Amino acid sequence: MRVFVTGAAGFIGTATTKELIANGHTVLGLARSDANAKALEKLGAEVHRGSLQDLDSLRKGARQTDGTIHLAFIHDFTKFAENGQIDKHAIDAMGDALAGSDKPFIVTSGTLLVAPGRLATEEDAATPGMPRMSETAGLAFAARGVRAMAIRLPQVHGGDGKCGLLNLFLDIAREKRVAAYIGDGSNRWSGAHRLDVARLYRLALEKGLPGKSYHAVADEGVTARDMTEIVARHLNVPVKSIAPEEAAAYFGPMAMFAGLDGAASSALTQQWLGWKPKELGMIADISRPGYFAA
Repeated sequence: MRVFVTGAAGFIGTATTKELIANGHTVLGLARSDANAKALEKLGAEVHRGSLQDLDSLRKGARQTDGTIHLAFIHDFTKFAENGQIDKHAIDAMGDALAGSDKPFIVTSGTLLVAPGRLATEEDAATPGMPRMSETAGLAFAARGVRAMAIRLPQVHGGDGKCGLLNLFLDIAREKRVAAYIGDGSNRWSGAHRLDVARLYRLALEKGLPGKSYHAVADEGVTARDMTEIVARHLNVPVKSIAPEEAAAYFGPMAMFAGLDGAASSALTQQWLGWKPKELGMIADISRPGYFAA
C-alpha cells in the first residue's frame, strides 16, 4: 500500500515508517517543517507538506493514498483540551475524505485512562469526556464505510532517550531535585518498545478490522515507584513519597496522570493480529546507563 502517515518523522512515526517500507509499503509522510521533510527523505518516504491544522493538506493526503495512520498529536499538556480539539478536527477531516472507501484508517489513543484501577482490555470502551477524543472520533467512521481502527499506546520506549510521559516526570524531578511518587507508588502504567509498536501499526493496517481497538502493550504494569527510582538513579537525586494532596504542587499539569493506575493487557490484540512483543522490556531498557541522555 501507499500509506499516509501523520507524525511520520516523530519518535514512533520514524519506527513505523521504517517498518512499513521494510515490508513493501510506501509512505507519504506529513511534514510541517524543512527538518521533518529532510528526515522523511532520509528514511525513504515521500514528503507531503502540511500540518494538523491545515485540514486541506490532511484531506489530500488521505484521499491520494491506500490507507492512513494518524500518529501526530501536539503534546503540550498545558493546552490539553485545545490540542484535543485540534486532533478531533484533523481526524474528522481525514475520515470525511475516506468515507465510503473501505480504506484502513488508524488513529492513536492511549491505555492509561481506559479502565483505571484494573487491567484494561481491548473490549473496554474508550474513556468518554476526555480532552483527547481520537478513538471515539476515529472509530465513528467505521459506520461510514471506512476500515477505522484505534491503537492504544502505553508508555513507549526504545532508544532516543524517550519513554512516554515519563520524560515529563523526569523534567520535573530535574527541576525539583527530587523524584516523587504518590502514596506507596503501587499504581501501574503499561509499556512497550517502539519497534514492537511499529509492527503493530503495520499489522493493523494489513489485516485489522473496522471498529476494533488494539493494545500495543508488552509490559502490562510497571509501578510508579519502580519508574521513579529509575528516574532518581539517572539524575542522582533522592526518591520521595508524597501525599495525594501534594501532587498538584509537585507535578503541576501532570498531576492528573501521576497517580493513575493504568495497567493494560494485549492478550486479545496478540490473538487477533498475531502480534508478539519481542523487544527489550521497559524497565530493562530505561535502566540502561545514559538512556535518558540519548
